[in-house]
Amino acid sequence: MNFGGFLHLNIRCSKSDLPAIEKFYGNVFGLKKGYRPDFPFDGLWLYDGDDPILHVSARFPEGTIAKGDKHSGSVDHIAFKASGAVEFRKRLKGLGVAFQEQNIENAGYQVFLHDPVGTKLEFNFLEEVVPDAVPLGTTAPTNLVVT
Repeated sequence: MNFGGFLHLNIRCSKSDLPAIEKFYGNVFGLKKGYRPDFPFDGLWLYDGDDPILHVSARFPEGTIAKGDKHSGSVDHIAFKASGAVEFRKRLKGLGVAFQEQNIENAGYQVFLHDPVGTKLEFNFLEEVVPDAVPLGTTAPTNLVVT
């Protein structure tokens, strides 16, 4: 077997979460709802061009997902290599999306945020300078050790 790369990410939610997820990933990533096979449960597929990179499965009963910092899934976060940090930061602020940022030497400028069902997302902007962001050496509160 040869690893061929990333195909898609699948997140679970409740049926009532679907509109907020579609709006969030549409606004933040520019993903568009597209074809999804007729599965026996609700959901949606969000596309980047012709690629359905985010599958959303509405298979949790209403009210069972703990959101934000109380997210109880086994995945801590999903990280993306990205570019255009200044524009991305402006977009998040314009949309009113809460985020945390850090700027670590030899790691670069990073942004952390949660989607509507609590999935933590990390965006890594290698070797990019964001003049009005946090100074070099700043660690995001979400990454501090809790004792």
